[in-house]
Amino acid sequence: GSSTGGVEALHAVLSAFPRDCPPTVIVQHVNARFAPSIAQSLDQACPPRVLIAEPDMPLRPGHVYLAPGDDRHLTVSGTSSGFHARLRPGQPISGHMPSVDALFLSVAEKVGAAAAGILLTGMGSDGAQGLLAMHRAGALTIAQDEATCTVFGMPRAAIALGAAGVVAPLTSIPAQIFRMAA
Repeated sequence: GSSTGGVEALHAVLSAFPRDCPPTVIVQHVNARFAPSIAQSLDQACPPRVLIAEPDMPLRPGHVYLAPGDDRHLTVSGTSSGFHARLRPGQPISGHMPSVDALFLSVAEKVGAAAAGILLTGMGSDGAQGLLAMHRAGALTIAQDEATCTVFGMPRAAIALGAAGVVAPLTSIPAQIFRMAA
């Protein structure tokens, strides 16, 4: 999850992902009209395929799914035999639609300890409660450190809750994920 400064942070993290990365789902706070160009830019710069999440889209290895923005929350449904993207209407959560908290809470419930949650730069506290739920479910949880954030709000809120198992600079986050997954 990310917000202010997040597009650049996503470029830095995803460019270090392997082509066959686990299915990856992202909420970046953005107006829906900008989401397709962000997905296209990330797709051109990163080894895995990056695309806009669609309703009931199967989540596959080697793919990164970006929330389409504005009017629906992106969540994960399914079981370990197959997860899917869900786009659901609702009220803003933590002041946002889509909300990082909505995504992370669904991942904590559906994926549990087999997941990794990363909270990157951004204003406010969206994602902190969801990252805490992921942490409690046994998932690897990472917050970007203050020195490399554009705005340290979201990671700071997660760290204050004890939700971040790891606090790391932006450039070392991919290594943290894949070292733990190995």
